[in-house]
Amino acid sequence: MRPFYFSFYFGRERIIANFNERPNFGQNKRDRYNGDLVNEKIRFPEVLVIGPDGTSYGKMSRFEAYKKAESMDLDLLCVAPQANPPVCKILNYGKYKFEAQKKAKEAKKNQKIIELKEIQLTPQIGLHDLETKVKAAIKFLEDGNKVKVGVRFKGRQMSHTEIGDETMNKFLEYVKDYSNVEKKPTLDGRWLTCVLTSKPKK
Repeated sequence: MRPFYFSFYFGRERIIANFNERPNFGQNKRDRYNGDLVNEKIRFPEVLVIGPDGTSYGKMSRFEAYKKAESMDLDLLCVAPQANPPVCKILNYGKYKFEAQKKAKEAKKNQKIIELKEIQLTPQIGLHDLETKVKAAIKFLEDGNKVKVGVRFKGRQMSHTEIGDETMNKFLEYVKDYSNVEKKPTLDGRWLTCVLTSKPKK
């Protein structure tokens, strides 16, 4: 069938319409399902249908199940596609997605992201500076983060690493009530490092 065109002017713009083309008003309808098997996307020949109140309606053909949901002005969602037969529930899909997104948002909001904080010491650090570093580490640990403690040796200090060991042990003694040692002190090149995790709150 040859297309029939009709043209007219709207202001200064010429509009040409093809009356053989029908607008596809539902072309984006399936996009909103985001991979869920909903309504016409369900292709199983037979499904087990659960009502909105939890009532089991038994086995039905997909067409009967879809029509039943439609008669309630609700949607049909396949909640267990791997079951035999697949399980479908009649519900308000828009409300279902809203609640799922709300729960995911809350879970993400309450999720604690653990960071690895670093504390650097020198083998012959002064007492005041050491206490300042200890306070910073305790704060990191109380926030639930991990702490990587490092003692750096410079020049001739490498010949007296036992001084760095003493500094590290002193630091660990200060924070022992707030931390567990995840990685014991290890000498790697010019660095003596260890990793601490926060103790669970009682």
